[in-house]
Amino acid sequence: MEKSNDSSEYGFILVGFSDRPKLEMVLFIVNFTLYSVAVLGNSTIILVCILDPQFHTPMYFFLANLSFLDLCFSTSCIPQMLVNLWGPDKTISYAGCVVQLFSFLSVGGIECILLAVMAYDRYAAVCKPLHYMVIMHPQLCLRLVAVAWGSGLVNAIVMSPLTMTLSRCGQRRVNHFLCEMPALIKMACVDARAVEMLAFTFAILIVLLPLTLILVSYGYIAAAVLRIKSAAGRRKAFNTCSSHLTVVSLFYGSIIYMYMQPGNSSSQDQGKFLTLFYNLVTPMLNPLIYTLRNKEVKGALKKVLGRQQ
Repeated sequence: MEKSNDSSEYGFILVGFSDRPKLEMVLFIVNFTLYSVAVLGNSTIILVCILDPQFHTPMYFFLANLSFLDLCFSTSCIPQMLVNLWGPDKTISYAGCVVQLFSFLSVGGIECILLAVMAYDRYAAVCKPLHYMVIMHPQLCLRLVAVAWGSGLVNAIVMSPLTMTLSRCGQRRVNHFLCEMPALIKMACVDARAVEMLAFTFAILIVLLPLTLILVSYGYIAAAVLRIKSAAGRRKAFNTCSSHLTVVSLFYGSIIYMYMQPGNSSSQDQGKFLTLFYNLVTPMLNPLIYTLRNKEVKGALKKVLGRQQ
């Protein structure tokens, strides 16, 4: 398979929402606002987890990693999309497209596995509270994060070159606002079923397998919570897990709908808005979900911002 000379020399045209010019300025304002909130929120979470000693625990170590990934996830494509929404130029260089695709595949894969790691951490906290610090020792936390990063990078290293080297017969128009794998595969003028099947296989390993582990962890957590006799104890256990469970539902719901459908079963417009949701809305909501449901984080934020003596 050879890459198109046109694509490598002139790059791609990101069609995005150009078929709806009246919507573009509205989207620019909304997306700029959401992106600013996402950057501010996730940066604040990372800062709090680093500066406040009470957050030097496994749970907040994973949360800081999640916030960093959310920053990378949004930054990999939203600034380019804002540039394209602002003016008539919708182009992206071939190198920029490669970087976007690689970042998107790697960070998305890492986040899927990290959410499973965080579910295991919540399982240990609720089901094995007396042995929690022994189970979730720093070396294990580092190894789990390393596995998440390694798996996501392998996914990107394999799928990015295969996707980019598909022959497109000179076609440069990407019917999306970013260089995303499904949109690039659909542009191919050769049989891409082998690449689609490999992508589907990776999706099972990186999306469905971690989701299964998350569901198993929360099955054990639910059983443990039901055995707690006091209402206060059950409420505390629920608060420990509710933020993570909400984040998992938002992220995995859109990812599964987008990537676990073989072939061309999802419409282009649906794909654009779903991608925008898990690439921008979810990273923006995650800090809000964790701060609104966590008194410790809210207290630490007040300290960092100088609102508490």
